[in-house]
Amino acid sequence: MAAVITSNCPDLKLLARGKVRELYDIDEHSLLFVASDRLSAFDVIMKNGIPGKGKVLTGISVHWFRNVLGDVCPNHLITANMDEMPAKVRQYKDQLDGRCLLVKKLKVLPIEAIVRGYITGSGWKEYKAKGTICDIPLPKGLVESQKLPAPLFTPSTKAELGDHDENIHPSKVAEIIGANLAKQVEEVAIKLYTKAAAYALERNILIADTKFEFGVDEKGTLYLIDEVLTPDSSRFWPADKYAAGRGQDSFDKQYVRNYLESLPGFDKKTGVELPADVVRETQAKYDMALKLLTGPALRK
Repeated sequence: MAAVITSNCPDLKLLARGKVRELYDIDEHSLLFVASDRLSAFDVIMKNGIPGKGKVLTGISVHWFRNVLGDVCPNHLITANMDEMPAKVRQYKDQLDGRCLLVKKLKVLPIEAIVRGYITGSGWKEYKAKGTICDIPLPKGLVESQKLPAPLFTPSTKAELGDHDENIHPSKVAEIIGANLAKQVEEVAIKLYTKAAAYALERNILIADTKFEFGVDEKGTLYLIDEVLTPDSSRFWPADKYAAGRGQDSFDKQYVRNYLESLPGFDKKTGVELPADVVRETQAKYDMALKLLTGPALRK
């Protein structure tokens, strides 16, 4: 199976091509999100993709939207069923089936709502240097991958393509979107993470951290948008292999990040060609995340 690097839908109006997705304008009320097989790490797009990755991201997102998180916050999903989409979308079924979402057209909030349950990644690096994450003081003596006392809201700005997201203190969110909406985003993001983490734990996955995105409609109602709780937007760790004090195995693209950081001279600005073994291993990790999260619980 070849990787789908870009979609080609000439009868649809392309609004944007992001790191992983294409966004098409369908009508005054709806958009089409198409998940390619491109892979982005450190906000850089790799030269080759991961076959089937877009379908994995779509399948996992639909499962969270439809089956798990709907009672926490409304979301933008209209349908993922090609047979329910407009005719001008259905004509591209062979290309898009399984990798696209028809979604509500909303005003996107210009922040990423990151929630951390464990200390790892850039948060661990900042904590070692300053004892903080996003300038939020944390208890002394934490070790790598340790569970935090409570889920932590650590937002970031949304970078344009080619730029890097910037971690910000939660107080900065109020300056960007207003105090009331900022408070709502933080509360909803924590609730979403808490429910998802409990669900995933039953399926042998620890959600170390994740990124949510939100939009509002003309009435100001908050919606969960974009992808949600996928291996692209989250760190998923096997619960049965977890041990604090070290890095963890994962079902996400941390494996690719680790590979890239092992390359001499990788500048985090230029995409590289991933070797076949890295592609296969990444594909297997994403497929396992899909199987575990959308299948029956392993334990009750």
